[in-house]
Formats: sequence, C-alpha cells, structure tokens
Amino acid sequence: MIEQFQMGVLLAQQGNDLTPWMVGLVIGGFFVVIFGLIFFFMLGKYFNLWLRSFVTRARINPFSLVFMSLRKVNPNVIVDAKISGVQAGLDHISTQAMEAHYLAGGNVTKVMRALIAAHRARINLDWDTAAAIDLAGRDVLEAVRTSVDPKVIDCPDTRHGRTTLDGVAKDGIQLKARARVTVRTNLKQLVGGATEDTIIARVGEGIVSAIGSSASHRDVLANPALIAQAVLRKSLDAQTAYEIVSIDIADIDVGDNVGARLQADQAEADMRVARAKAEQRRAEAVAKEQESQADTQENRAKVILAEAEIPRAIADAFRTGQLSATE
Repeated sequence: MIEQFQMGVLLAQQGNDLTPWMVGLVIGGFFVVIFGLIFFFMLGKYFNLWLRSFVTRARINPFSLVFMSLRKVNPNVIVDAKISGVQAGLDHISTQAMEAHYLAGGNVTKVMRALIAAHRARINLDWDTAAAIDLAGRDVLEAVRTSVDPKVIDCPDTRHGRTTLDGVAKDGIQLKARARVTVRTNLKQLVGGATEDTIIARVGEGIVSAIGSSASHRDVLANPALIAQAVLRKSLDAQTAYEIVSIDIADIDVGDNVGARLQADQAEADMRVARAKAEQRRAEAVAKEQESQADTQENRAKVILAEAEIPRAIADAFRTGQLSATE
C-alpha cells in the first residue's frame, strides 16, 4: 500500500495525466485506510468484551468500547459492572454514569456490588448516592452490609485505654459499666455524618449521666435496663452515619464508696481548718498575755519611779520649811 502511494505521488510529479485533486484523493484514501485499519484493530481487540455484553443483554456499543480506551477508561471494569447490574435487575444505570465515576477516581465495581446488595435487601439506594458515598472515601459496600447485618460496638473503646464507664450514684457508690451498642448504617447521613467514635462518646456520656441521676446504686444493679432506656430516649444517633438499634449493658460492677471517701476527706479538711483556727486563737491568747505582762512591768516601773520621788519631795519640804522635824 505504501509503495502504491509512493508510485502515485511519483507519477504526479512526473507530469502524468493525474490532476492535483486525484493526488489529494490518493492521499486522503491512504489516511482513511490507515485509520480504518487502526479502528478495526481496536474493534477486534474488544470483540470479546462486546460479545459478552451482547449475550448478557448489557448492550454496550462496540464503538463505545473503543472510545472508552481513548478516554483512558478501562473497558473491562465498565463491562463487568454493567453485566452484573443487568443480571441483578439494575439495567437502568447508564454506561456514561459508570464512565464518569471511573474518571472521577471512584471504584465502579464496589459501587455496583453495593447497589446489587441494597437492591436484594430492598434498601432504597440509587447510583448517585452510592457514587457520592464512594467518592467521599467511605466504604459503600461495607455500609450496605452494615445496614443489612447490624454490627456491635463496644463502649467504651478499649483502644483508648478505658475498660469501663465509671459513674457515681446519688448515694455515693461508684458503678463500673460496660455496654454494647448495636448500630446499622444510616445511608442518608453517611456523607457528612458523624463517625463511630461519636456514637461511642455519646453513649458513654449518656450512661455516666444515667448512673449519676439514679437515687441509689441498688436501683441500677437491680435493673440495668433502666440505664439503656434512659440513654435511648436521648436520640444519641442524631446527625451521625449510624442508627442505634439497641444499647445493652454487658457488665456492671460496684466500685469505691466515693461518697464516704469524699465525706472523710471533707471531715479531715474541716478538722485541719478547726485546728488552724484553734492554733490562731491560742496564739492570740499568748500574744494578749504577753501584752498584759508588758503592761504590768510598765506599771511597776511607774510605781518605782513614783516611790523614788517621795524622798525627794520630803527633802524639798524640809529645805523650804514646809515640813519640820517637830511635826
């Protein structure tokens, strides 16, 4: 073919009867043949994929497969996902939507598997929502599985070093509790909703608060379900990616008598204050006693000074004649 093209150009240059438009026609035909060969080569490359989609009623156009490769989309992923969706009854999902999700960096296979699982479980989940969840970085397939099969969360989370939730009843007795929270995924709140750590924190706070509001620790020990019911009434799963199914108190133990310890500490503190005040009063009494002794010594000194003036007054009286010896 190349040799024929070169021969045609050579004849045109030698001034044969070929006109310029015939030369252009030869050149155009050459490029058409080249592109045609490339195109049919690519069609042959994806013939097996097209045949699979045809026999499975996925109905993907063979030209679409070629254009996928030109757009740097993996046709195998799109065809496999499309076939899975059609076989599961999700034939309304377009190939263009899958390509767009693939180009956006999403996992088309996982999204399709999640949609199939939701469809079989009669969970309302469409392609746009599932794709948004996947692009948000959440595991959409795991979310659907959790919606079908709720999971259990330990509270408190032992990864943070806490093994119990400690609360003090009104009678001063400390109670140590452990709970298990059963949750399922709330697909509507999965994008932008709070995570599992928020559920653990809220439930822990609710249990400690419920223990603290109990009049006696005996009431809690007699019926631990009261705590779970009080916590469930607070709607702790609001604005989170999960829906709380149940809260179960797995274990509850009696801790220290915090009230008695606090009273003892308060009594000790009051005794120290009383001792300090008594010491202050004793020091004030000693100071007053010292002041009284000082006043006594000062008065004695004044008496002595006064007594010392008596002989001088007598002598002055004799000298001035105011006092005589006959008197």
